[in-house]
Amino acid sequence: MTFSVWRRRFRYRAAGPITFPAWKAGNVLRGALGTVLSGEVFRPSLAEGPSGLADPPRPFVLRASHLNGQEVQGEFWYDVHLFRPDIEGAFGLLRRIGGTAVVLDRCDDLGFASVKLDEPCAGRASASLAFEMPVRLKGLDDGERPSFEVLFARLRDRISTLRALYGEGPLEIDFRGMAERAGRVELESAAMRFVEVERRSSRTGQTHPLGGWVGELRYRGDLAEFWPYLVAGEYTGVGRQTVWGNGAYRLGS
Repeated sequence: MTFSVWRRRFRYRAAGPITFPAWKAGNVLRGALGTVLSGEVFRPSLAEGPSGLADPPRPFVLRASHLNGQEVQGEFWYDVHLFRPDIEGAFGLLRRIGGTAVVLDRCDDLGFASVKLDEPCAGRASASLAFEMPVRLKGLDDGERPSFEVLFARLRDRISTLRALYGEGPLEIDFRGMAERAGRVELESAAMRFVEVERRSSRTGQTHPLGGWVGELRYRGDLAEFWPYLVAGEYTGVGRQTVWGNGAYRLGS
């Protein structure tokens, strides 16, 4: 039982300066890519698939946190994690970001990753998740300390849905049993701070929150069976608005 991802780096050359506000590089790219990506990729809908899923996840996530708060001119790049390899070419169609023309220089293949979810990683007794981009999770959003049970549930459901829509199929696991065991993993520390960020929709004129919590969560307990999911989560992100880079973390022990 695996989770697969194809990683690509798109290198562009800008004809003039492009400003990426703090925490909003992914949102700037969102606006630009929305003009070139097909509805199937940018706003997928379900004719059939997992029941009750009105807003299915997109088959990719962006990684552009290095652009946050930067003004670039000339060469720049961003990464895409693809859960369907056949959509790679769509990202090369980008021609403008805001009012600035951009030209694709090249696309680098960063490799294919296949995480074996059903192979526990023995000896894992601690895990740190360093969130580089804002994350919104039940518990954190309520001003509480997020339990591993909640974090794992959100991550497990995201991975299962992505597999169901674009991969080998939904997870075939003991959901209840894993949830009970996840509840035994303890939160050791939470060093997090909240960042306020908003975006305005050019389509509706409404503002939407992009902010969330950044910092580090540390958990301790028997993490052997959960470790592959945490590894897969580095590719998928967890929480809300993951497609634009939110909820991205670095995993450590």
